[in-house]
Amino acid sequence: MKNSRFNTRWLRSLWLPLMVLATALAPQFVTGQDSNDVVEAAPATAAVAPASEDAQMIPTKNMLQMLRDGGPLMIPIIACSILLMVFVFERLIVLRRPRVIPRPFVKRFLEQLGEGQLDRESALAACAESKSPVAEVFAAAVKKWGRPAVEVEQAIIDAGERVTNGLRKYLRLFNGIATISPLLGLLGTVTGMIAAFNVIAKASAMGRPEMLAAGISEALLSTAAGLVVAIPALAAYLYFVGRVDQLVIELDAWAQKVVDHISAEALQNESATRSKRKAA
Repeated sequence: MKNSRFNTRWLRSLWLPLMVLATALAPQFVTGQDSNDVVEAAPATAAVAPASEDAQMIPTKNMLQMLRDGGPLMIPIIACSILLMVFVFERLIVLRRPRVIPRPFVKRFLEQLGEGQLDRESALAACAESKSPVAEVFAAAVKKWGRPAVEVEQAIIDAGERVTNGLRKYLRLFNGIATISPLLGLLGTVTGMIAAFNVIAKASAMGRPEMLAAGISEALLSTAAGLVVAIPALAAYLYFVGRVDQLVIELDAWAQKVVDHISAEALQNESATRSKRKAA
């Protein structure tokens, strides 16, 4: 009887520690791991963490891959960029001030007119030899040698319009590229978005935003490419328009000095001055 009471008391005294131990070991028995496995798994988790961070980084692409991912509308955008580069270099060469208004020719021509060293035929020959836009304007004025100033100025205006049209050549191309390129990029984005949503709908990718993000990123490449081409095209258009305007103003100023030498009024004043000098 005493032994049974002793055993009962001993079991009651061990009841609370056994419950605490069972509570502590229950998760390990459920997962099938012991404490050593948990300790060994911790470094593995720490080692995997950097890999997950690298996986979240945006992958880099080369230029060729980006052009391929942009879709078929990248082809006309690339063509626009090639045309832009070609004609920008062409306009930079054509619109050089020494080519349009060669200062040595202009100064020598005006000095010879002022000193009376040129007549109508020799002045036309000098203009034909120069073959510059300012020489073309001077030649139109010289053809009206001895006419009233109004007729000479009208000839200069007509020749100036022809020269200006030549200087403004291809400027509309820059304006067209600046207008069309972003529209092509926008169209590529719209078609790319439609294709991306169609792929997601067919693949039953609900709840997978990474597929939608990839499609949208590729669709936006065409818009980015269009803007990359359009912005320099607009800048080139504004620059060359301003340059042509400056050259036209300078052409008009030099041509007005020619009028002051070869118009009927100028020749009469010059002959009167010479007669007064001879009389004196």
